[in-house]
Amino acid sequence: MNHSWGGTLPNAHPHTESGLTPAVTHDAVVIVPGIMGSELYDTTTGNVIWGLANGRWLAKAWLSRDGLTPLQLTPDELAGDHSRIQARRLLQTPAWSPFLRGIEPYHKLVRTIENTVAHRDAMMTFPYDWRLPTVVNARRLAQEARSHLQRWLAHPAHAAARQQAVDERPARLVFIAHSMGGLVTYAALTLGGDNDLSSDTRGVMTLGTPFKGSVVAANILNAIQGAPLPLPHSRLARAAATMPAVHELLPRFLCLEDGLDVRHLTPADVADLGGDKDLAKASEDFFTTLYTQPLPHQRPVVGIRQDTVQSMKLIDGIVHASEYCFRTDTDGEVKRDPNGAPRRYPVWGDGTVHRESASLIRRTIPVFAQHGAIASGREACRIVSDFLLEDDHLGPDQAEDGIGLSVPDYVTPDAAWECTVSGTDDPSQVECSIAATEGDWHKNVEFEPTDDNRLRAKITLPDTGLYRLTAKTDYGPTVTQLVFAGSDSQCHVEE
Repeated sequence: MNHSWGGTLPNAHPHTESGLTPAVTHDAVVIVPGIMGSELYDTTTGNVIWGLANGRWLAKAWLSRDGLTPLQLTPDELAGDHSRIQARRLLQTPAWSPFLRGIEPYHKLVRTIENTVAHRDAMMTFPYDWRLPTVVNARRLAQEARSHLQRWLAHPAHAAARQQAVDERPARLVFIAHSMGGLVTYAALTLGGDNDLSSDTRGVMTLGTPFKGSVVAANILNAIQGAPLPLPHSRLARAAATMPAVHELLPRFLCLEDGLDVRHLTPADVADLGGDKDLAKASEDFFTTLYTQPLPHQRPVVGIRQDTVQSMKLIDGIVHASEYCFRTDTDGEVKRDPNGAPRRYPVWGDGTVHRESASLIRRTIPVFAQHGAIASGREACRIVSDFLLEDDHLGPDQAEDGIGLSVPDYVTPDAAWECTVSGTDDPSQVECSIAATEGDWHKNVEFEPTDDNRLRAKITLPDTGLYRLTAKTDYGPTVTQLVFAGSDSQCHVEE
């Protein structure tokens, strides 16, 4: 764990002497930076290899022959030995990278949170080695976030701040994550090895996180063999080709134009454009696992109206990126014009991550910002502050706090069928009934817990018709679902 960010935090909130009770959060806050947002230190040479406290190191890093060589992963690191590099603190000065452009330090974000937490010890920064696989950093984040929460719960300032909360509940975690930090947080809450961490988290605010990847990552890897580019581009490409994290930022949406078809990148495509086929396959497997679980309590902030590459063609090993994307119908087929060509949609983004990749849910908070500065802009800092100051009396902050309802879309009368509820395994928390939409027939539904932490009930309907199943809890919204009951002979349509 590391609290250092290059500034001085007060021991208590700065407005406590004004005679007013300051509006603060009593939760424990964790700041998770994005790619290249942490200072990296080489323990074998004693040198900082990324993120010195002044800007002169950038020229050496990008223009000298071996400036980026220390960033390349060694065979030992690729095999799992991650002891060489330490991430000691957040980025201290603005940095630059080809394709990613400017990367701002997090001073404004940290100051915003400083003015919103009850005490300096309620805030933790999480610098990490952004070259490594996301899951490696996620496991460490899960451990350090758990320790941070336990320390804060035992802190005298927490006890005082808790008394000001509406329901005086104990503190929970709030993650503020920029860029790749959102992926690290996502994996920490779902794959980090702490099964209770999600329930101990009030919210996750992500700022420009490439949940579905970015075409910029393909440009980065392709720079070593693409059209003539400045020297820093090819040097970044050589280092990036060894980094699992860069391969995990490759686009995972339909992006590759192939004649009149549009498809996903494959590991073979990644090898053709200059990446590592094995790292691409490992990334593919990782996200297949990650996407099986939702990111709980997410509040995504997305950059908009910035020119952003969203698709690409791969011609003779050269990436030709374009600032438009493709969309699909509900059946997964690409939308096409009357001539059969895929329709092209410009949706922009933050200059690195296009808007439709920056969230796992439809509801987003748009800001006009470039990717590297989205976490330090005034608008984003205001949004972060408002998010931290939300209190539970406003109701559940995300739909994930409610329950899910699953029923068949067609059943037959007098035959038992199964209804399941997700989100709880306690039957006493759910009140459920089913009623005919016409007439006065209705009955209560009794659930039993299952082995997969859900609830299950068997239901039998008396006649054909349309029925409404209603389930509710005290802590979330009411969920309803219509069920149609028809005769067994109506289940089959003649060819």
